[in-house]
Amino acid sequence: MLKDKKVAILVADVYQELEYWYPYYRLLEAGAQVVSVGPEPGVYKSKLGYPAKADIGAATVRPEDFDALVIPGGYAPDRLRTVPELVHMTKVMVDTGKVVAAICHGGWLLCSARAVSGKRVTSVSAIRDDLENAGATWVDEPVVRDWNLITSRVPSDLPVFMREILAALASG
Repeated sequence: MLKDKKVAILVADVYQELEYWYPYYRLLEAGAQVVSVGPEPGVYKSKLGYPAKADIGAATVRPEDFDALVIPGGYAPDRLRTVPELVHMTKVMVDTGKVVAAICHGGWLLCSARAVSGKRVTSVSAIRDDLENAGATWVDEPVVRDWNLITSRVPSDLPVFMREILAALASG
């Protein structure tokens, strides 16, 4: 279904396990090439200590090489948004119309990339103020799609989050 699509999924320490692994395996299952991207290549630990390996680091990542970007939650996005290359990648991908999907605290990176002004989004309620202060209209819904930006709240929303991502990628 998505054999010609290449998707970056971000990872850093204190990532949320389900929000990383569920999209990772669903995208692989759909035939996409999935590349894990971290601040540096190497292994990162989740909130519960589960390892995930970043295939490439921020210094070598090129947004034009990807069709989509997935930003899992946990507290990793607070670390990811301090990496200028990943902020730049996020901004470029949103601005060029590529699929960009964030769940839970992933919206923090969208705020730092100045990618939510005028957009309708959702997230975990704890970062509602951050998103609104960045110019977004926040709503409490399982998944929200505003053009190429897809946002979701929490792990229990992963099925609808992934359906929306897969549909967006399939439609080009």
